Formats: sequence, C-alpha cells, structure tokens
Amino acid sequence: LKWLKRAKLALWVQDLWPESLSATGFVKNPKLLKVFGWLVKAVYRPCDLLLVQSRAFVEPVARYAGRQKIVYYPNSIDVRSPGTVVPIPEALQTVLDDYFCVVFAGNLGTAQALDTLVQAAVHLRDDPQIRLVLVGSGSRLEWLKEQRHARELDNLILPGRFTMDAMPQIFERSGALLVSLNDEEVFAQTVPSKIQAYLAAGRPIIASINGEGARVVSEAKAGLASPAEKVLPLVANIRAMKALGEAERAALGASGRAYFDAHFEMNTQVTCLIEILQC
Repeated sequence: LKWLKRAKLALWVQDLWPESLSATGFVKNPKLLKVFGWLVKAVYRPCDLLLVQSRAFVEPVARYAGRQKIVYYPNSIDVRSPGTVVPIPEALQTVLDDYFCVVFAGNLGTAQALDTLVQAAVHLRDDPQIRLVLVGSGSRLEWLKEQRHARELDNLILPGRFTMDAMPQIFERSGALLVSLNDEEVFAQTVPSKIQAYLAAGRPIIASINGEGARVVSEAKAGLASPAEKVLPLVANIRAMKALGEAERAALGASGRAYFDAHFEMNTQVTCLIEILQC
C-alpha cells in the first residue's frame, strides 16, 4: 500500500518481537526465534517511522531498524464519559461496596504473573475485609477458577469480562487498581496500557512490575510499586494501601490523574501524532 499510494508508512510498536514470544513461553527454540527476528526486520525495513509506546523500547527496536526511524509515542485513553451507563451485576457491586477491593482489569494470560496473585490471595486470607477482584478473561481463567476452588480462596473474585462502558463504575468502587507482569526483561521495558487507564480513572495503583511501568507509577506518585513476581512485597503493599485513609488514597488517585493529563491526555497525543506524521 505504501508503494501503491506513494505514502509515508508509520508502524506503532506495542510489543517487542521476537522477545515477547520467548518471555511468554510460546516459542523457546533459538532457531525459530531467529527466524522471527528476520521477519521483524522485514516488517520494519519499509517503514518510514516506528512509533514506540515506551522509552525503553528504543534500544531493542534499534536492533532491527535504523534508530533515526524511532519516535517515542505512548498509549493514551479516551476519558470522555460513555454515552450510556452499563449496569454491573448486583453481586459484583455488593462485593465492591462491602470490601476493600483490589481490582485487576484485563487479559488473564501467561504474562500477567497470575501465580503471584493467587499466592497473594493465600497470604491475605487472614484479613476478611480484602478482596482481589480479577476482571477479564484469558488463557488462564480456567486455571484461576481451579485454584480458587482447590485453595478455598473466597477472597479471590473472578466476575468475568465486561464492556469498556462498565469499567468506570468498577474502577470508581475499587480500593486500588492492580497491575502485574512476569519478571522478564521484555516486560520491564513495556508500559502496560492498563496503567494509562488506571491513571485516568483517578484511583490509587498497586503495581507488581519492574522497569518502565513501575517508574511511571512511582513518578506519578499514584500508588505503591513492588518487584515483579515478589509475593510478600505485593501483599505488604496491599495491606499498606488498605491502612491508608480514604483521603490519602484519593490524593494518590488525583496525583495519578494529574500525571495522565500532563503526559498521556488524548487530545494532546492526537495533536502530537499529527505533527509526527506531517514531518
């Protein structure tokens, strides 16, 4: 299409390939990973611009393409109010209203360190007021259900997947919002898009991640961060967040929202993208 239209071609890099294949365990064979590396080079070669969602992506992407093509351009989220309010199930609303709920929203897959979250739920059983609410679906949802049943984890709530229009109500009722990733170099270089969504929601964040994502949460003064796949520091942060007063948690959320407005706000990002593409 670039050649037919004689147009500039820009590609927005959201994940590092082939590194993500290795980190998630889908591909381990070094020869096959090398083949994927060649494919990545072939994809990047005709591009005039490579937009990267994290500053830490610059060096890894530069292994496969000229550095002069690479431009930092982060994710954003549209924070306009939805046109219609989508109700959430009464049972979930009751849990969110009656307990201190730490809400994880998104894909429940191999990269999200779900073993760590299950272990955290085990350690938190002694506090009857805490609930871990994992909203979403994915390849490990059935495993999570099995673990919940086998370990009798009444504090681990798996309500399923909801539309984007329903998420603001869930976020608003949460005590804190949770993001977690595996302890892999490739994930330390990424900023999960849910971080922008959490910052925009104006609720405090608990991050069990390394690298760029943790840096954003800390720099925004939006919550508490601990190393990826470290259960006890995560548990300590959940207890510490619950121990804060609502005013202190609200201040963390407000700080996060201010950081979002300064660094990720949609209108500003659209203007920036237009300027990048017109260069």
